[in-house]
Amino acid sequence: MMSDFAAQLRAASLRVTRPRMAVLAALRDHPHVDTDTVISLVRADQPMVSHQAIYDVLRALTDAGLVRRIQPAGATARYETRVADNHHHLVCRSCGAIVDVECAAGQAPCLTASDDHGYVVDEAEVVFWGVCPDCAADRIAP
Repeated sequence: MMSDFAAQLRAASLRVTRPRMAVLAALRDHPHVDTDTVISLVRADQPMVSHQAIYDVLRALTDAGLVRRIQPAGATARYETRVADNHHHLVCRSCGAIVDVECAAGQAPCLTASDDHGYVVDEAEVVFWGVCPDCAADRIAP
């Protein structure tokens, strides 16, 4: 899988570096995590990587389209490596957990604006809000 990361970096005209590889691996294994969690995950394996280096890597990977940055209203930014489709997210109002939700219908954009105002729409972003099963169970537990 690491060779896949190297190929992705090269295809995006980015140098293959240990911090970039580590960030991609962390996001593959832990989708929808915030920057602080990425820092902790990467530094567990590479303690000498600075906070700023990880911020720079996240920015470069996002700019190159290898990582998707999502930021539901009122939440901190989260990152994921699932970028090849137009999926959506479901966010727990209680604990903040985020899960992927497949596109509502068809290919990107999977929703059609009632009036596109002349725009060429290529993506639709929807965030579903609710309470996850664990938090719902906690609410009804005695």
